[in-house]
Amino acid sequence: MTIPAHMRAIIALVICALLWSTGGLLIKTLPLSALTIAGARSAIAAIVIFAWHRNVRPTWSKAQIGSIVSYMLTVILFVMATKNTTAANAILLQYTAPIWVGLFSVFVTKEKLTNIDVMAVIVVMSGMIVFFLDSIEPGAMLGNTLALLSGVAFAGVALFMRAQKGTSTTESILFGNILTALVCMPFIEPFAGTADTFVRLAILGVFQLGVSYVLYAWAIKSVTALEAVLITVLEPLLNPLWVGMFHGEVPSSTVILGGVIVVGAVVARNFVNAKSLPRESHRRNHS
Repeated sequence: MTIPAHMRAIIALVICALLWSTGGLLIKTLPLSALTIAGARSAIAAIVIFAWHRNVRPTWSKAQIGSIVSYMLTVILFVMATKNTTAANAILLQYTAPIWVGLFSVFVTKEKLTNIDVMAVIVVMSGMIVFFLDSIEPGAMLGNTLALLSGVAFAGVALFMRAQKGTSTTESILFGNILTALVCMPFIEPFAGTADTFVRLAILGVFQLGVSYVLYAWAIKSVTALEAVLITVLEPLLNPLWVGMFHGEVPSSTVILGGVIVVGAVVARNFVNAKSLPRESHRRNHS
């Protein structure tokens, strides 16, 4: 029995969200420094993406360079955050990116905030306060700050992608991963890892970052904006679940409350906005 194209796209998005959600567990359990993981993961992902999209035609416009640099900051800061705070805090604080997009759009693209945007900003800010109230230890505070900055950088990726005005954004992700590998290279620590370490690094680069992007880029053309919003929200929900189940890191009740506030506000905002769009045409770029 042939599966319809739309259903195949939905299945691909679900797989994509599942792959993204493994990042917290793999980063947490790898006995390597954050910059070593970030550099190696992006180097592998760049190879995967290039193998899929060989017709590379960078424009080197200001918008494309901005998206490349923003992507590099996003993935490095996310890995550093995951190493310094709980996986739940890292992914949920990064998930505030759509709110920063809304705020920065006022200045960058001169777009006005809608009523739902204003409400979402207020609610998300409340959720962020809850996260930082839970950060008693200096390490956790540092990790939360890095996660929040990763969300801001992720917003920069989205804004600069939008500024490229319909041109292919695959080059931004490809060169973003190459730049990440180059920036991290001087800080990569020599290590004699076990086979398990290399396997987990390969999974991070090939599947969690490389294949997931390829799947998303293919699937996003065949689903509605609303479907994309609802399916990809699986990532921030499953990420801390895997870490809790297999690494024993259980979020506190305060973090769970903050997560519910942030995810609820972002999903509600995206839900309202997505209802006015028949198709989601932009590419999502992930940490």
